[in-house]
Order: sequence, then C-alpha cells, then structure tokens
Amino acid sequence: MGGRFHLPVFSGFGGFRAAWLANDISAGLAIAAVGLPSAIAYPAIAGLPPEVGLYASISAPVAYAIFGPSHRMIVGPDAATMTVLAAAIASIIAAMPAAASIDRVGIAAALALAVGGFCLAARLLHLGVLATFLSRPILVGFFAGISLSILVGQISRVTGLSIEADGLFAPILELLRKSGDIHWPSVLLAGSMFLLLQTATAFRLPVPGPVIAIVISVILSALLDLKGMGIAVVGDIPSTIPTLSLPSVWALPLDKVLLGAGAIFLVSFGSGIVAARSFANRAGERVDADQELVGIGAANVAAGLFGAFPVSMSDSRTAINFSAGGRSQLAGLVSAAALIVILLYLGRALTILPTPTLGAILAAAAISLIDIRELRQIWRVSRVEFAFALVTMWGAISLGVLNGVIIAIAATLSYLLLKMMFPRDALLGRLAGRDGFYKLHRTPDARPVPGFAVCLIQGSLLFFNADYVQSRLRAIFEELPAGTRWFVLDASAIVQIDSTAAVMLAEVHDELAKQGTTLALAELHDEVRQLLERAGVLDQIGATFVFADLDDAFRAFQASGANKAKQEAIAATGVRGQYQED
Repeated sequence: MGGRFHLPVFSGFGGFRAAWLANDISAGLAIAAVGLPSAIAYPAIAGLPPEVGLYASISAPVAYAIFGPSHRMIVGPDAATMTVLAAAIASIIAAMPAAASIDRVGIAAALALAVGGFCLAARLLHLGVLATFLSRPILVGFFAGISLSILVGQISRVTGLSIEADGLFAPILELLRKSGDIHWPSVLLAGSMFLLLQTATAFRLPVPGPVIAIVISVILSALLDLKGMGIAVVGDIPSTIPTLSLPSVWALPLDKVLLGAGAIFLVSFGSGIVAARSFANRAGERVDADQELVGIGAANVAAGLFGAFPVSMSDSRTAINFSAGGRSQLAGLVSAAALIVILLYLGRALTILPTPTLGAILAAAAISLIDIRELRQIWRVSRVEFAFALVTMWGAISLGVLNGVIIAIAATLSYLLLKMMFPRDALLGRLAGRDGFYKLHRTPDARPVPGFAVCLIQGSLLFFNADYVQSRLRAIFEELPAGTRWFVLDASAIVQIDSTAAVMLAEVHDELAKQGTTLALAELHDEVRQLLERAGVLDQIGATFVFADLDDAFRAFQASGANKAKQEAIAATGVRGQYQED
C-alpha cells in the first residue's frame, strides 16, 4: 500500500483453512485458561474490580481479531501496562476537585479510549517507529523497576494489613510497624500458592500454574470457609457480559488524561512490539509496527467502550497460542467466548477466590518481569547501556511509574545524544599498488600522502557536536606535517548537518586558508550538499574543491601539484605570459 493508510480488516484470518479449526479452538481454550487468572488479578494493581479484567480479555481480542494484522498475536491485560495505568489513575484523581465523585473504572475506560486514539493517530502519521523509541536495555530496566513496585503493592493482599504508604520503602517500614497485626493464615496461603506457581514454572507442568492456584484456592475456600477464617476473598463478580457504553470524560482533567494515556501508549506499545517481534522471529514472520498500531488501537478503543482498561500485546497468551498451534485469530475469538461462558456460569465460584492467591499470582508475574539474563547480557555487551538500564530502574522505583516513564524517555534521549555527541574521526592514507584510501590506524601498511591529508568524520554534524568536531579538526591540523597543501574532509559518513555545523565548516575553511592549506570536501550526501549550498559554504570553499569521491580529489591534487611545478619552472625562465596562454 506504500505510504497510504490501510485498514487490515480480518487480516488475521488470511489464508484460513479448515485444517486449522481444531488447533485454533484448542489454542483458544488454552488462552482462556491462562488468561483467566491474570484477568482477575491484574485489575487489582490499578485498584479496579476483577470483572473489568474479564471485560478487557473479552472485548480487546475480538477487536484485534477484526482489525489486527497478525495471525497469532493475542492482546490482553499486561502487568507493566497495569502499573503505568495505576499511576495514571492516581495522577488524575489527585487533580480532581475534592468533592468530585471518583469512578476508577470510568477513568480507566477513558484512558483506554485515549490510548486507542494515540495508536490510530500514530498510524495516520506513520509513527510505528515509536515502537523502537525505548531501547531494549531501557525497557528491561524500567520493567525491573515496576516489578518491584508490583511486589510492594502485594503486601496488603498477602498479609491482610491495610498499607497506606506509597513508594518502595515506606510500605515496607509500615509493614514492620504493623507486624504484630499480620494475618498469618493469609501469609501461609499466599506463600503456598507462590511456591506452587514457581514449581509449576520450574517443572513446566502441562496446566499453567495460575490455573492450578486458582482451582486449588477456590476448592480450599469452599471446603475450609477461608472467608470465615479472616482471609479476604474477591467478593461479588457481576455475572453479566460487558455492554457498550461511553465513559464520561468531560469531568476529568483532560491534560492528565492525555499525559497518562501517552505514557501508557509509549510503554505498552513499545514493549508489546518487542514481544511481537520476538514471537514473529520464531515463526519466520514479519511484524509491521504501523499496521499493529491499528490492531492495538482498535483493541484499546473496544476495551474503553466496554468498561475496561488499556491493553497491550500479551506475551503469556501469545506464547500459549504458539505452543498450542494456533494459526489464526479464531483462537482469540474462542478465548473471548470461553471467558464469556466463565463469566456467566462460573462467576459465583470466583467470588470465594482468596485475595492472597491473587497477591501470589501478581508477585510471580512481577518477578517474571525482572529479566536477569538480559541484564547480564547487557552488562557483557555494553556497560554504558547497563548504566542506563539501572537509571531507568531507579526512576521507576524512586520517582514513581509515570516519572519513571519520563526518566526512560530522558535516558533514551541522553543515550542517543551521547552516541552522537562525540563522532569518531580517522586519518586516511594509501597502500602502495592499490587504489582507494584506508584508515591509517587500522591498516599498518597504509601511508599518508605527502601534502594531502584526508580526514573521515564518522557521524552527523549537528549543533550539539559542532564545537567538539571543530576542536578535533584543529588538533589534527596542529599535528599535520609542514607542507600540507590540501585537507580533504571525507563526508561519506556524514548523513545529516545543520546550520550550526555549516558555520563551523566555514570557520574551518578560513582557519586553514590562513595557514595556506586548501579545504576540500568529498562524497557529500545530497541533503548535506543542499544545506551547504543554501548556507553559502560551498561557494566559500569553491566548486572546484567539492568532489564526488576521494579518488577524484586525489587526482585533482596531483594535477594541481603538476601545474604548480610547471608554473614555477616557467616563472624561472621568464616566460610567464606563454604559461598563461597554455
């Protein structure tokens, strides 16, 4: 479709075959089984009732099945997205008048609509590249930080205490002060379920650990009356399917809504595309980030219209779909249908589900967000990137999740600037009997050409590095041997330049001219050439000293040397006028 907008309706069913039907149905049932625990548990992160997680797990996959481009990606609630959502809801509530009625579900639905709007607007502007804006190391650090926030948030559910403090350390200190009031049966149940979840993961049981934990907990709750023992339970879950409704957004502070939605969009879409590409690589498929914006945007709009919250690509549900052999988005529709059946006919059983079990499920999910292996790999590959991962983790822990997103963006920009601020340079020379130019520090047999210095700048020339590049060029000038007549700047690696750098090159030309050295440019990119023309720098240098490649520059240098020698010889014989005629 080129650069035009394309609405990928039912693309996830492309090439559907009857042979896929059995696999898609079994995969859909497996997705529902895995998705049920997270659908019930994840809303608690943002202080939402459990049924909205079911609503999100029903409406979002249906919308993605219609508008999403992928055959096998599954959308749904995501722990990281829920943590950012919790912070966004808190900031919106804090900005509302004290007398205003607070509807957390309505706020979450409004944020879902706004996130969907961001996705669709980004698609119209072809901003799928935003998926790569947060680098993998920064996402790993950010998720590690918010995972600790999720873990701290489970203290109340696991201990039965009412923890009012916010942040990372304050809740722990409050826990220590109230340790005498800990409800130990809740702790015992949560600890047992957590060990069960880790065992199921370690031994790769065929039934997902969260499903086992929920089934066992419901049975124990029914047999032992855990509620009567003082263990909190989920409580009433409406046994009705989600209905279409438009959340009231006009009473909300729109600036906070847009800010929160932007943070959710950036984190959820960025991490979701990373997961999508990871799964697609295994299957030999390709992910189109621009088209995924349509699918994820539609999923979020549907979630908002059906009273749910923002969703993202679900790595756990997608992994189950791949392992179960799902081949099309029919699996997503089957999972939604299965959850509708559970909501209508098994909702009463879920009302006695113990809250400590949800805390254990969320704690296990939070720990899975800490990618120790990836952190080790980052440490081995780049200590600088590891430092940025730690900075992002610290931001999410110490300054809050929304501020952590800002820290992540700032860290990304800082990292980019750091990589671009100090472009590398190299002097070039020639090898005897061979054409072309070679880096002197890499090719021991290469030698500089007497009188002809060539410097390669490896990076764009922009306002924030122009002074550094100028200082490097001056340092190179000072070390050049006497008699250097030409200084050629190899611009083959300069893909961008701005007006500040253009002024810097003009100053370099003047400084060299005062020393009797000619500045020449070679291998300019079209965009760079056009800017230098508009800035008047090429006129200042002279068209005869701008070359298509280094070999042309070298031949012109040799010719200028021959002409100079001829001119000196003629001048010595007193026949200067004849030379001018030649």
